[in-house]
Amino acid sequence: MTTADYIALAFFACVWAGYSWLLKGRTFFGRTSLTHAMTERRRDWIYNSLRRDLKMIDTQIMAGLQNGTAFFASTSIFAIGSCFALLGATEKVDAVFADLPFVFHSGHAAFEMKVGGLAALFGYAFFKFGWSYRLFNYCTILFGAIPMMRDTESDVIAAERAAERVIRMNVIAGSHFNEGLRAIFLSIGYLGWFINPYVFMLTTAIVIFVLTRRQFFSEARLAIMDAGPPSNLHLSALRRDMPSNDGNDLTGRL
Repeated sequence: MTTADYIALAFFACVWAGYSWLLKGRTFFGRTSLTHAMTERRRDWIYNSLRRDLKMIDTQIMAGLQNGTAFFASTSIFAIGSCFALLGATEKVDAVFADLPFVFHSGHAAFEMKVGGLAALFGYAFFKFGWSYRLFNYCTILFGAIPMMRDTESDVIAAERAAERVIRMNVIAGSHFNEGLRAIFLSIGYLGWFINPYVFMLTTAIVIFVLTRRQFFSEARLAIMDAGPPSNLHLSALRRDMPSNDGNDLTGRL
């Protein structure tokens, strides 16, 4: 391990911590992050469920959230296994690195430390995904405690409290899922360390730049922000005096 390696590793940790701190704030350059905007949409979703008794749509959404989290958790386990398999192929990796240009290989010990750090990244991601899966499970149970419309109308305060419990649990589960996914993304930048520490810092900066752009300057963020109705909205252009297509207008013609 050289001084440049330690500097690159410190840069990686500081940039990760700084980006996580940035997302905990409400705004960045006056812009709300995609994560915070989705938090409000989660709230709209749960409160909308109070106005219907048939909640099959909501349970399907919950199942989709759990399935996605389980997929990334199992993927993290496979990645950890791949890291241990890579440790057993150090000799072959040395032979490959010896033929590659611009690759600074500092020996077996440094390579094993880098692979160990990569395995730690995937282990962190697995724990985040595993806990997120458990919280989504709790969220499903809390959602089952939301009262029906008749009970909601008789006790609105109790219904709103039940909805707020679901919202808080759902937001916390989503936060852990995002942190695990962030570790997966940053592992792509971590791979640059196997070339040399300067590439490591460059790939890390590129990954953080892409993630920041998606959070604050992407089309996905604009798609869920509150805005006026589009000019080409077809439903708003319908006239009340136009005959309907359901067959009811035929009665006056008979």
